[in-house]
Amino acid sequence: MSMDKASSDCPYPGCFFCVMKEANPSKRRSSVLKFFRELPSQDDDGQVLPISGLWNTAMAHPNDPEFIELGIFECMAALIWKGLKNRRWLSHDQNIYIPYYAAHIIGSYTMNMEEFAERAVRAGVIPPLVELLRGRLTWVEQRVAVRALGHLATYASTFPSVASHGEILELSIQLAMSSLEIVYTHFYQYADRRHSYHCDLLTRGMGGVEMESRKAEEWASQLQCWSLQLINCFAFKSEFLATICIQEFLVKLPGMWGGLVNENSPAGIGLLRTICHHKLGRGPVASCAGIIEALCNIARSSDDWQYMAIDCLLWLLQDPSTSHKVADKTVPALVDLADITTLGDHKKLGESIVNVLQECIQSQGTGRYSISNLCKEEVEELMNSRQRLKWEKSMPKEDLHIKQAAALVVKLEGNSLFSSGNISAAASKYSEALSLCPIRSKRERAVLYSNRAQCYLLLQQPLEAISDATRALCLHNPVNRHAKSLWRRAQAYDMLGLAKESLLDAILFINECSQSSDPDLSLRQNKVPDYAERLVKKQMRAAWLFREASIKHGAVHGEGDTRDMYGQEADDSEWETASESDVGNDGRDDIGDDESEWKNDIESKDKHGYNVQLTEDEA
Repeated sequence: MSMDKASSDCPYPGCFFCVMKEANPSKRRSSVLKFFRELPSQDDDGQVLPISGLWNTAMAHPNDPEFIELGIFECMAALIWKGLKNRRWLSHDQNIYIPYYAAHIIGSYTMNMEEFAERAVRAGVIPPLVELLRGRLTWVEQRVAVRALGHLATYASTFPSVASHGEILELSIQLAMSSLEIVYTHFYQYADRRHSYHCDLLTRGMGGVEMESRKAEEWASQLQCWSLQLINCFAFKSEFLATICIQEFLVKLPGMWGGLVNENSPAGIGLLRTICHHKLGRGPVASCAGIIEALCNIARSSDDWQYMAIDCLLWLLQDPSTSHKVADKTVPALVDLADITTLGDHKKLGESIVNVLQECIQSQGTGRYSISNLCKEEVEELMNSRQRLKWEKSMPKEDLHIKQAAALVVKLEGNSLFSSGNISAAASKYSEALSLCPIRSKRERAVLYSNRAQCYLLLQQPLEAISDATRALCLHNPVNRHAKSLWRRAQAYDMLGLAKESLLDAILFINECSQSSDPDLSLRQNKVPDYAERLVKKQMRAAWLFREASIKHGAVHGEGDTRDMYGQEADDSEWETASESDVGNDGRDDIGDDESEWKNDIESKDKHGYNVQLTEDEA
């Protein structure tokens, strides 16, 4: 029964919807109080109707105290216990939905208000939520239980009550590691074996198999991310780090991400950042080379949580007890990021990176704990460039133009070598041009780095290509929005088999193309280029949340097979570069000031016969 249909001649005595229509506030409160007290002991049909109505109210008005004061938490806790202990009642009518709605209501009302959370704890909601977290029912109830417990753990006043149940942390860790596999094997894999109430909850009764599958992927991601959020609350307390920092769990954290369906969650990288903020957490992280490498990749990517990876690297490098373990991997990545200015709300990030790198070199000794000479040289080169920038500020403008013109001449020589197929020599020319080009000429330097990245791609040197493309993206304004560098880095990450990083760069490349006025980049007839579409499809399959589970347990079976929802498996052939147009001007445009772009359309063919351009003309 809906609230709209409730009337004075309703055949159901004490109907909740009729009670809510009571005009007298005192009578209504008294009736609602009675309803909450009596509902758990009743076995009437149709109990799910008022519970679903309360669920809607909690979602729409989570800060409204009326039901909190009248005992809704006590009622919901009792209903969860009833579902856990009385399977006959649970299987009757539509009562199977009630534990889910009850846990969801608890989570919604404790989402924003600490005083509501305190009331919920006093009402005894934690023990039944823990039982749901154990998996006493299904993964659907686990999802809303971990959500509610995560909200309760957020507040200083209620965290101790959550932490007093010692199994919550260990259960959350296990759930974070196994959630995707659980949802895949218990729901996604066999379309003809799905619980009907799961399907109804996922799609609100509005979708078929494909929509159910898409929503299941979203919910699986939420189950994992909300588990990580709950663990994160424990990670702020040093006494729990020993439990959290087990290698089996830590090594999986960089791969735990919200995916494209839950992109607002920092997921694994968010938890790693909290862990690395503690000295006790940095040791275990630094001891796992795989984590450090993954952090470097995230730091040099288009991930929304890039800054969190950078924070982790900086803290690890600043800590004398971990610096020597991570320096050889982190220093090159941070040097690539040194020209970054602002990243979201994070100001002067590049300055922080430079300062930490300088301190690292100055504090390093010799012998067992010294960093490599190569890392020292990279930092020294960075410091020299900073010194050059200071000198340039006092140089006459005419001298800067001369240096810029000299760099352009060498760049054109590089373009000519590239066109003739001498890729290695072209890369050397771009390096020479970088040594001549003023440090303050950021856009011109971005062009040179991006062009050299293309050379490294053709020379099958993806690590060097990632380094140069990242430098170009950091120099560009806005940061991480230089389309061709995004595409080149996407290809380089693809060569290394890093699907997530490649996917994020490729998607952002397409987004930049849709807004570009460059005829080489703008989407023709609003159509995504075939080469970009192929790469995105390939990486979506490779980065699919259920990929590991499907490999381990087999493909999807049953009606409405969803195996091809991300397209056919792409082949491993080379990808065409971003620009496919014919040769444009001859590169003899005026240089202009720092805000201008060097315009050179030089086309060549790589050994596979694909068009390769170093075009860098942007409006």
